[in-house]
Amino acid sequence: MECINLAEKLGTFEDTWVPRVVGELNGQFVKVAKFEGEYVWHSHANEDEMFLIVAGRVDIELRDRTVELSAGEFCIVPKGVEHRPVSHGVSSVVLFEPISIRNTGDEEHEFTIEADDLERI
Repeated sequence: MECINLAEKLGTFEDTWVPRVVGELNGQFVKVAKFEGEYVWHSHANEDEMFLIVAGRVDIELRDRTVELSAGEFCIVPKGVEHRPVSHGVSSVVLFEPISIRNTGDEEHEFTIEADDLERI
């Protein structure tokens, strides 16, 4: 068992929209990422996705509304719900997702990273 320092892990990289694995529990990855600007609209047919904002401000756009998140807040996007994260400036985010989740769901995009290709830090 070890202590994970989120600020330390987030300080090891600067690129955006590239999550890194920092932990694993009960079939879930704990990931850290930096967001900036708009992501791609996508959904996950079989997986819920949790966004916890560590620093910054992120909107989770849904087709019928927008969930506004600030540091210390999180939301869970249920499986099958189309969404798009939009970050106002650079934001630091913790993601809780099933190990098998593909970051862009069923969408093929330049941001797509297969679960097996995620870096562990």
